[in-house]
Amino acid sequence: MADRGADFSALPKEVRDQLAELDLELSEGDITQKGYEKKRAKLLGSYVPQLPNVDLSLPDVQLSPGHSADPSPSPEAPGPSTSSASRHHRAHRSGGARDDRYRSDIHTEAVQAALAKHKEEKMALPMPTKRRSAFVQSPIDTCTPPDTSSASEDEGSLRRKAALSAALAQSLQSPDYWINRSVQSSSTSSSASSTLSHGEPKTQPQPQPQFGSMLADVLAHTRLENSVPPDVTSSTPQDRGSRVDLPPAVRGMSRGQSRSSMLDTADGVPVNSRVSTKIQQLLNTLKRPKRPPLSEFFLDDSEEIVEVAQPDPNTPKPEGRQIIPVKGEPLGVVSNWPPALQAALARWGATQAKSPALTALDITGKPLYTLTYGKLWSRSLKLAYTLLNKLGTKTEPVLKPGDRVALVYPNSDPGMFWVAFYGCLLAEVIPVPIEVPLSRQDAGSQQIGFLLGSCGVSLALTSEVCLKGLPKTPNGEIVQFKGWPRMKWVVTDTKYLTKPSKDWQPHIPTANTDTAYIEYKASKEGTVMGVAVSKISMLTHCQALTQACNYCEGETLVNVLDCKKDMGLWHGVLTSIMNRIHTITVPYAVMKACPMSWVQRVHIHKARVALVKCRDLHWAMMAHRDQRDTNLSSIRMLIVADGANPWSVSSCDAFLNVFQSHGLKPEVICPCATSPEALTVAIRRPGARGAPLPARAILSMGGLSHGVIRVNTEDKNSALTVQDVGHIMPGALMCIVKPDGPPQLCKTDEIGEIVINSRAGGTMYYGLPGVTKNTFEVIPVNQAGAPIGEIPFSRTGLLGFVGPGSLVFVVGKIEGLLMISGRRHNADDLVATALAVEPVKTVYRGRIAVFSITVFYDERIVIIAEQRPDASEEDSFQWMSRVLQAIDSIHQVGLYCLALVPANTLPKTPLGGIHICETKQSFLDGNLHPCNILMCPHTCVTNLPKPRQKQPVDVGPASMLVGNLVAGKRIAQATGRELSMVEDQDLIRKLCMWPTMMHQFLSDALQWRAQTDPDHILYVLLNAKGVAVCTATCAQLHKRAEKITATLMERGGLNTGDNVVLLYPPGIDLIAAFYGCLYAGVIPVTVRPPHPQNLAATLPTVRMIIDVSKAACILTTQPLMRILRSREAAASVNVKTWPTIIDTDDLPRKRPPHIYKPPTAEMLAYLDFSVSTTGMLTGVKMSHAAVSTLCRSIKLQCELYSSRQIAICLDPYCGLGFVLWCLSSVYSGHQSILIPPLELECSLPVWLSTLSQYKIRDTFCSYSVMELCTKGLGTQTEMLKARGLNLSCVRSCVVIAEERPRLALTQSFSKLFKDLGLSSRAVSTAFGSRVNLAICLQGTSGPDPSTVYVDMKSLRHDRVRLVERGAPQSLPLMESGTILPGVRVIIVNPETRGPLGDSHLGEIWVSSVHSASGYYTIYGEESLQADHFNTRLSFGEPHTLWARTGCLGFIKRTELLDASGDRHDALFVVGSLDETLELRGLRYHPIDIETSVSRAHRSIAESAVFTWTNLLVVVAELSGSEQEALDLVPLVTNVVLEEHHLIVGVVVIVDPGVIPINSRGEKQRMHLRDSFLADQLDPIYVAYNM
Repeated sequence: MADRGADFSALPKEVRDQLAELDLELSEGDITQKGYEKKRAKLLGSYVPQLPNVDLSLPDVQLSPGHSADPSPSPEAPGPSTSSASRHHRAHRSGGARDDRYRSDIHTEAVQAALAKHKEEKMALPMPTKRRSAFVQSPIDTCTPPDTSSASEDEGSLRRKAALSAALAQSLQSPDYWINRSVQSSSTSSSASSTLSHGEPKTQPQPQPQFGSMLADVLAHTRLENSVPPDVTSSTPQDRGSRVDLPPAVRGMSRGQSRSSMLDTADGVPVNSRVSTKIQQLLNTLKRPKRPPLSEFFLDDSEEIVEVAQPDPNTPKPEGRQIIPVKGEPLGVVSNWPPALQAALARWGATQAKSPALTALDITGKPLYTLTYGKLWSRSLKLAYTLLNKLGTKTEPVLKPGDRVALVYPNSDPGMFWVAFYGCLLAEVIPVPIEVPLSRQDAGSQQIGFLLGSCGVSLALTSEVCLKGLPKTPNGEIVQFKGWPRMKWVVTDTKYLTKPSKDWQPHIPTANTDTAYIEYKASKEGTVMGVAVSKISMLTHCQALTQACNYCEGETLVNVLDCKKDMGLWHGVLTSIMNRIHTITVPYAVMKACPMSWVQRVHIHKARVALVKCRDLHWAMMAHRDQRDTNLSSIRMLIVADGANPWSVSSCDAFLNVFQSHGLKPEVICPCATSPEALTVAIRRPGARGAPLPARAILSMGGLSHGVIRVNTEDKNSALTVQDVGHIMPGALMCIVKPDGPPQLCKTDEIGEIVINSRAGGTMYYGLPGVTKNTFEVIPVNQAGAPIGEIPFSRTGLLGFVGPGSLVFVVGKIEGLLMISGRRHNADDLVATALAVEPVKTVYRGRIAVFSITVFYDERIVIIAEQRPDASEEDSFQWMSRVLQAIDSIHQVGLYCLALVPANTLPKTPLGGIHICETKQSFLDGNLHPCNILMCPHTCVTNLPKPRQKQPVDVGPASMLVGNLVAGKRIAQATGRELSMVEDQDLIRKLCMWPTMMHQFLSDALQWRAQTDPDHILYVLLNAKGVAVCTATCAQLHKRAEKITATLMERGGLNTGDNVVLLYPPGIDLIAAFYGCLYAGVIPVTVRPPHPQNLAATLPTVRMIIDVSKAACILTTQPLMRILRSREAAASVNVKTWPTIIDTDDLPRKRPPHIYKPPTAEMLAYLDFSVSTTGMLTGVKMSHAAVSTLCRSIKLQCELYSSRQIAICLDPYCGLGFVLWCLSSVYSGHQSILIPPLELECSLPVWLSTLSQYKIRDTFCSYSVMELCTKGLGTQTEMLKARGLNLSCVRSCVVIAEERPRLALTQSFSKLFKDLGLSSRAVSTAFGSRVNLAICLQGTSGPDPSTVYVDMKSLRHDRVRLVERGAPQSLPLMESGTILPGVRVIIVNPETRGPLGDSHLGEIWVSSVHSASGYYTIYGEESLQADHFNTRLSFGEPHTLWARTGCLGFIKRTELLDASGDRHDALFVVGSLDETLELRGLRYHPIDIETSVSRAHRSIAESAVFTWTNLLVVVAELSGSEQEALDLVPLVTNVVLEEHHLIVGVVVIVDPGVIPINSRGEKQRMHLRDSFLADQLDPIYVAYNM
């Protein structure tokens, strides 16, 4: 422990042990610094006088300065200690911060230098908003789990070191660094405290500050410029002088109140809310100039997106000559080499039976047993005999020579594995070594299943101990692992083996091309394949290794690698037997408990060769301090198995630095390069004593990304230092070919894939001939494309080049290659950079995964790291933003997504590394559950189509009309049937029994019915149980209306024409009150009553309608009257200023003196108020003429007469719902069965069971009702059928709406209830708008509604292009029902107001007698009124008056015929003009983006989108658990980018039910937008995409 000049060797051993344990706890984050210093001081207290110059504070190597305050100590959990010695060794191993593969002081300095550059232009990144309840890690998560496989993992994971280099420490200690840190932390975080003074260290996690301080904090670093909000969606520079683009003003009064309190800046940014400030921060960040795009995409005639490569003239290009194949030294011929490997074992087993073959260690690092060559031979022989003769019967043996057998043995039991392997070779069956499966759902278990399947394995050999540990079913059988074929398990312990009979001898043929063994290999995609190695390859490979490594008989070798595959198998199991070497195996578990064990074994056994990985060098270094007497001078070759990883250089250097004083010679370090396909590719031979060490290559990362070799000169920050891996193997031939496309030879200064021709390589992927051809039979071609010879080469998957003196250099692997915008980046390099950014406080044990995903025509980089349990929100966010900067600076590439997941949650490989493929799959499936995420699509997506520049319309409407006529296109207009005034008298008598002509007024109609047919029931009101709670005959309704009239005249003090608000729950009282008003000559205004449980939200709307309509009186029920005057109501509105309130529950039996009759039919009948989806409250005026014409159209369209029954499940307050509920029955005489939609919430089946019980032919509902039934009853159709529910009687089920038909919903409904007899033709939709309540309604006579598919890309350009079903980017649209009688519709260009041709997109204009007569407005905005209600075409028919619906749509003449025999004109509604989003010069309909978003993840229940200062905001309701919230962010961003070519600016995850929906089931997106900006949503998570 010789740090800071102190010598601790004088201390007693147990004190040194305790100090070491403390160091480990600190490095692993199990103890805070304060706690560490306290305990350390206590331990050393009594010894301090004896120790000169001791500093009791932190050892300077242990921590980066950022670690000064770990806010929350996690419970201390030291690992189980078996002995004080093992505990002591373990203590020196750091589980801290870094993966040693990637440790490089130079690179760390480079990263810090790059970050220092960034600090001038600080990024004020808006920190995501998180609900506190979400992601609080449970105590169970917080404790570091038992150190089973997570501790110090193999391939990608551990060898971490808490120490960041001293250089890093100095570079970060400067005062300006701290100032910058504190400024940055305050400006990037919503939860950071802004009260820290600049240099003050933080000691406590700060509480969430109050609004004001936080706002001041953020505003202090946010420039709210008086300029236009930037169009972050386009790449054109902003014109500073253009007009200020304020958010649309609040229209109507509905949104005014919520906005009045906001202070608006010049950007139109309301700044009283945290959200808007953060968005402003985001915009400011996005204002910064982007790097020039790497390649431009543009939209060519909007049909396809094509890439136009803009080659950068400065791109480095290879300039060398074509490479010449490199030849290895010839493979020497040695007389006594055996004819086969089994023969070597037989020879040593007979002649050197006592010679040790293998020593295995126990968990403490002490020798457990030694297997001699004699024992190995006799046991292998027994096993071979047993396999061939004792499984099955003589006539039907289970195994025959050539069969494949799985070997399932843990690393800790190498002896059993050796016996099994050689037993299989002697029995001539093919061993397939695999990892021990730990659970049924093991990461990658399915892929191992694929391997076993492709190799046809059905038998597994294992040991008794291992078999006991496998997961079992309740009845004791081994579970069926996911994806595995059925397996027979055979235990190979000696006691179960049979001694061969005297006359049995194994058949040992001379090595041939038959397969000897199969080694597994995982591809980049995660598939596990088996590389078959033939007997001759196995033997030749052993000979080549013997020659290259100069192995001698009887040497000792220490092997720390997995002996089932790769170098551990080739050196430690095969070549060692050939040369009678004594192998000492140090399993992974021993290394975790005692990291010095391999060095001790080398020292004790005077081993000549050691076989290690970088992590083993690193661990030994960390634990060496106390091993004074270790001597490594016996080593002649230290083989570094992962020496081909460019980041291995610094490990080798550091190890040499520490152990040179222990006798380690510099020339013995031998990195090598291997590949599962080509086996050993190259290995450095040990140098002569004192000879100069080979030179390193210092390469430019920029050059590497373009695939060329350039020595790094200018920017030392982005350099990669690479060491050679020696020369290629004896007897091999090597070329470098281009990694993609045909295998063309590279130039000498070009990086390519190494391909090898050798007798000592793999022969095929077993059972996969197709893939084999592309890998094992590659014939390189020259630049002209001609093959350079006949010899087939094998691809190695290694990227590299040949340096001076034919030395091989490897810079990465194909599987780690990320191709981003045509440039190559290596996953390992990115991991190294991320790890160099002070991860001590954030990343758990340096576990980081890097991969790329394809989004929008390019690969995008994703980095996932495990977050330490004690990491604070702010540290994590700080680390993430610094990683972004570092990777941007050093690699010149943008990250798409950076996520942190809880510790120990990433899928693991069998040796504990991160399983990249599974991680990627989990990320794409939304199963990773990150606790922090940062998306940067604005920064890295540079290939968006260019924004559309809208061209001025030079073509006038007349020219367009003439053009259409010339082109033979008809004008897009359609007409319903004639509503002639004279009808056939017989028909009149038959259909309606009353002369329609006589009654232009509904009040007359009701009086007439009360006289002619008093007992005919007009209305039946049902409750949730389907029981009729109230009915009304013609006479009853008339009498009730009269009572209300009398009361109004008596108590209301009203004048004719006054407005009266009707405030009733859905029911017959509402209808009676309506007719009571007509009888009294006052104008009824129906209003939805406030919700008693939610007065604060619903009462202000009621108040607003009452105020806007200037109502003189309110008619209501007693309970509602009490609510209006209650104390709760007073909290929301002023209850003292209500107009007169009359309750109509107990009315006196009085008749009015007279019933009012209007002088003309043009007079007002009622006012229809409704809040549109854009949040605008509008009231329209309906005249008596319009009402009676509308009722008449519906009567004709739906064939309604007295003997008919219809069922209505709609809200009766506005639009067509009100007309059907209150007016239609009185006009046509049919019976209406009324089902209030609220009753469905108590009893879902009530509507459907009513249809079945009353055998209803026609029913009307809303989308909300249909959705409730689809979601709630979809799974219960069998039960409903059993209850006798039958819907075969339903002829038409019409959805009443003012929007585009929801095809997916109507189709689901039809399919789900088809089993109950519902006809697929029954479901249709209606279409109405504010200006005309009913334009289309599918009646009985028209053809079925047709469906067309349109191209979404064309729709964005305001064009309609019809495509086939299933075409990419196609959108299905359903016709909105048949146009009603007496209605004319035309499609008009909203800008020129000229008519458009067939199948052109434009605004739908309507001309009809039953259109509303205008808006009811306070100040009478006549211009608006004229614009919407009495508009003329600019060309064509100048005399017709049209009403503008505000909806976009088109008309298409179909092949179908209508009732009159003409071809049917179908009207297709696309969406409301007010709701469309103008982004990048294109027009988007929110519903299309929402449909994509809802498909992105199973837990998205509903979604809504809106824009804010050119940013697209997506709000998604999460139906799953809150831990899934952050999974949605990347998936939502991906899907919108892929399908709509838009970058999402903000993703908001909320609880179900947050998105406001009106009674028609339409989303109120503007209300949602206001709530979001006013910070009223209580979101689970808000992500601001960079």
